[in-house]
Formats: sequence, C-alpha cells, structure tokens
Amino acid sequence: MCPGSFDPITFGHLDIIERASQHFDQVIVAVMENRTKSSLFTVQERLEMISENTKKFPNVVVDSWHGLLVDFCKSKGIDSIVKGLRAVTDFDYELQMAQVNLQAANVETMFMATAPAHSFLSSSLVKELANYSGDVSTMVPLNVNEALRARLAGK
Repeated sequence: MCPGSFDPITFGHLDIIERASQHFDQVIVAVMENRTKSSLFTVQERLEMISENTKKFPNVVVDSWHGLLVDFCKSKGIDSIVKGLRAVTDFDYELQMAQVNLQAANVETMFMATAPAHSFLSSSLVKELANYSGDVSTMVPLNVNEALRARLAGK
C-alpha cells in the first residue's frame, strides 16, 4: 500500500508508486482523508487524477479511506506500507508512524528513497506555486496541472 493525501499527486508520488509496483503483486494507492489538512481537491477528484495516471500499471488499485491507516490495512489484509522519503525530516516523522503501525497492527513500513529529480517535491509546494500562477508543469502530470489551473483560476 502507498498511502497519502495526494492533494495533488506529483511526479514524486508516481515514481514511488511505479517502483513499488515492480516489487509487489498488487499495490493499493490509498487516498487518506487527513482532517488536519485543508484539501484543494475532493477525495473523488484525487481518486480520478490518480487513476488516470496509474492506469498503465496493471497491478495498481486506487482506493480511499477515512480513519486510521492500520484499520484500512486490516480490512484489506495488507501487511506492508511503502513510503517515499525525501529528506531526514521525512524520516523522523515516518519512523514514528512506522513504529506505531507495527505495534498496533503488525503492519511493516518499507521506505524508498525518492529519486533525486523529485526530492524537493511536495503537494504543498505545488499548490503554493500554482496558487501564484507558477509553472508546475514539470512537477505534476498534465491532467493535474490542468485541474490546478482550473481550480485556482481567478485567485
């Protein structure tokens, strides 16, 4: 499983999803509803954008969940979570989450180093740049770029 808010999905996310799909029989990309974040796109919009960009991977399934990640894992029989790490700061947070998930539900977390070309990318950065009409076309797929421009038009 590759969980995240994916608001919006970036080339960094897609890199991790593609690489995970090469190591597992099936990868579930789970759009998690994060009540601590204000979302630009609805869960349904994010599911559609992700589905469009992962359809070339036959073993990738896109789904959503609200609640605890480990509960989703239990409900689907998932025993591995794959997370991309951009920097040491990601590791500090993700290590805590991995330890909680292991203790709470015996779900392992596997970390993948983000490809250097995407190491600076985050959905927050993409939204901030797009909000000020910055060019994010090298950071997100075409359909996501178009959705960002449409959503932020006139702001």
